[in-house]
Amino acid sequence: MAARGALRGGPFSKEPGSEDPAVPVSYERDTKIVNAASFTIEREDHTIGNILRMQLHRDPNVLFAGYKLPHPLQYKIIIHTTGQSSPTQAYTQAINDLDKELEYLKQAFEF
Repeated sequence: MAARGALRGGPFSKEPGSEDPAVPVSYERDTKIVNAASFTIEREDHTIGNILRMQLHRDPNVLFAGYKLPHPLQYKIIIHTTGQSSPTQAYTQAINDLDKELEYLKQAFEF
């Protein structure tokens, strides 16, 4: 059984399925595999799931990153990651790197 927890001061929240719109990401640590966890992102689909998965694959410390959409009528994705570093570090770094890339693209298209 995986241990569930919330990280303080970050984007991570309560239990998966939380309806709180201010906290759309939940974190579940895998107790059987070292440095493995699942992140559930509410109200997102394949667009964000695939982008995050690909960004996590760019990290040399991440051994596995994948996502799934549990059901087409459920607007949430679950991202699984394992690696040599902390899953929260890898997830946070992936988000920060994507933010920088998107800012670069935004500036490139501004006239």
